[in-house]
Amino acid sequence: MSRQPHAPSDGRARGLRARFPLPASRRAKALVAAGGLLAGVIASAGVGFGAQSAQAATQICDKYGSTTLSGGKYVVINNNWGDDTTQCITTSDNGFAVTTASHNKATNGAPGAYPAIYAGCHYANCSTGSGLPMAVNSSAFNSVTTSVSMSYPGSGTYDAAYDIWFDPTARKDGQNTGAELMVWLNHTGPVQPVGSKVATVSLAGGTWDVWFGNVGWNVVSYVRTAATSSISFNVSTFLNDMVTRGYAQRSWYLTSVQAGFEPWIGGTGLAVNSFSYSTSGSSNPPPSSSSNPPPPPSSSNPPPSGGGGCTATYSTASFWSGGFQGAVAVKAGSSAIKGWKLTWSLASGQSISQVWGGKGSTSGGTETVTNETWNGALAAGGTATAGFIASGPTSTPSITCTAS
Repeated sequence: MSRQPHAPSDGRARGLRARFPLPASRRAKALVAAGGLLAGVIASAGVGFGAQSAQAATQICDKYGSTTLSGGKYVVINNNWGDDTTQCITTSDNGFAVTTASHNKATNGAPGAYPAIYAGCHYANCSTGSGLPMAVNSSAFNSVTTSVSMSYPGSGTYDAAYDIWFDPTARKDGQNTGAELMVWLNHTGPVQPVGSKVATVSLAGGTWDVWFGNVGWNVVSYVRTAATSSISFNVSTFLNDMVTRGYAQRSWYLTSVQAGFEPWIGGTGLAVNSFSYSTSGSSNPPPSSSSNPPPPPSSSNPPPSGGGGCTATYSTASFWSGGFQGAVAVKAGSSAIKGWKLTWSLASGQSISQVWGGKGSTSGGTETVTNETWNGALAAGGTATAGFIASGPTSTPSITCTAS
């Protein structure tokens, strides 16, 4: 999700690609007006919506113009949401190229646009046959794969990234409020993801710096430490890591899989040569892309604890000098619960700076986290997760869960 890249004051990282609290909503604007309006605009520009396996190249210069490819299997959007200068893209069979762009945005703010190709639904503009929205806890989700091949120009400031969206509901329109997963394949210049770096992991055949921030929804960015122009992976590979860190829920829905670019300066020459989305699970990521990375030593053998009708299991997602990130798995007992509350004693010198997946409060040396409205009611054996960032010495808290 493109957003304002740098806001150290509110914990949002600046630099690599600034994340912006408005990005998705603004990108979406284009699609909010999709349907008749966009169809008319695009038709007047010569855009074709026919169901053809191969179709003539179409140029889109409308700020929020879009069209479909491969008989509707994919949607391509110009999405020049953050700039008023002209941006044009030209489609190919399963991709597009930016043919006109003169962005000149400050690199400590939002990018100019997010031209992209996607499967799924984005502000009511849906592709066909994707099966999205799709429940993360369904067997079909584990077989969702995607691949992309990109080309980069020799100049400009941009990031090349997947933007994969999750929502607590099977949403087809409006802003997703669960999590935004960004997979950065490449970036140039002083741009960075929203939030701050929390870990480094090996997934999907590469090494990635993990960034986390919240702009009304969780933004989790995996920035490849060595740039690449192509990748093929199972979406569950990254989602599993997000869940382990407390940034996503298995009760959520996958709503769209998008691949494109966020240009700050220039942009002409950026291209998606080919894009694919499938539920066949045929990408076969290499062994190094384990979807269940081992926890750091400090989080081994986390002690489960319980109270009432639920239990809480703690794990340390990552740690650094002066702080750490914790994740708590909440599980209902043999009967359904309407809500849950977690409590634990903070170690000397510890303080909680951020909580997600729940509402946190500190009183004296005791931390309390209560469920959000959307993850409190759990069926018997149902689960939810919460996470937090703490400053001070790393420790393994003994957490009590009380159900209501």
